[in-house]
Amino acid sequence: MRCKPERFFSFKRGEFLQDFPDTVEALDDPAGLLVAGGSLDDKTLLDAYKKGIFPWGEDKGLPLWWAPDPRTVLYPADINISRSLSKTIRRNKYKVTFDTKFETVISACGPGRNENTWISKNVVNAYTNLFYRGLAHSVECWFEDKLCGGLYGVTLGRIFFGESMYSSKRDASKVALAYLCEKLVSWEYQLVDCQVYSEHLTKMGATSLSKSVFQDILNDQITKEPSKNAWRV
Repeated sequence: MRCKPERFFSFKRGEFLQDFPDTVEALDDPAGLLVAGGSLDDKTLLDAYKKGIFPWGEDKGLPLWWAPDPRTVLYPADINISRSLSKTIRRNKYKVTFDTKFETVISACGPGRNENTWISKNVVNAYTNLFYRGLAHSVECWFEDKLCGGLYGVTLGRIFFGESMYSSKRDASKVALAYLCEKLVSWEYQLVDCQVYSEHLTKMGATSLSKSVFQDILNDQITKEPSKNAWRV
């Protein structure tokens, strides 16, 4: 399967397109797969997020784009902190920072650290570009002045699109997520897009929305600005 970078191959239609199709065309198997192709330039990525689409993996060197139904999300104010995680936070075992080591965090999730990762060098470069534009952010978790976990994602309006997280010490990424949600509430963010189901995120309060409900929230919230203090940590 080969196509020019600016074109997309539709699995459902069996043809090449000039733009993303409507997300209703996503496949049932594999669930949510929409198209392959295009590129990971800033414009394509931002167009995708605005339409409820995200990149995940490749096929013969081409990015794969997804729009699953249902969509896993987390309302920041509804995060569930377990007793053990709460104790860890209260003990101040970890220190948490924001946007100080974006490239280190995304690289820790990507090539060289995890052989099974979907995060290629192209993905690292693409999201690092968004970071320098102020459209991607990272949360870092430290233990004894050493980075031991974190997460990163994209922000549009009042939505944080979570991309990936990692831990080299127990609960480090969970602590990062807990602190992120606390800040997102104060910054007037309405939703964390977790994209697809995961057991540990569900235990932390993530829930499922139908694609149509998610799209309605997305259309409403990406046009609204968060607090002026957002990301000024």
